Amino acid sequence: MITVEFLGPIGLDNMNFEANTLAELSNILKSKVPEVSAWLSNSAVAVNDTIVKSLDIELKNGDRVSLLPPVCGG
Repeated sequence: MITVEFLGPIGLDNMNFEANTLAELSNILKSKVPEVSAWLSNSAVAVNDTIVKSLDIELKNGDRVSLLPPVCGG
């Protein structure tokens, strides 16, 4: 099971999903949590506290994926 954290203004509680890659997880999120779709394209993604760029990253049971939206302010 993969835990997904929705940080900052996304405003959702953590959720758990079964997925083998970030690409698969992204598709699951788009279909099961459609309000997250807009955030997926402009948020940084971390797997176990490491920022990743590729959706080809393989996920393992127990991994934590965090969506980090851009920060604004001054």
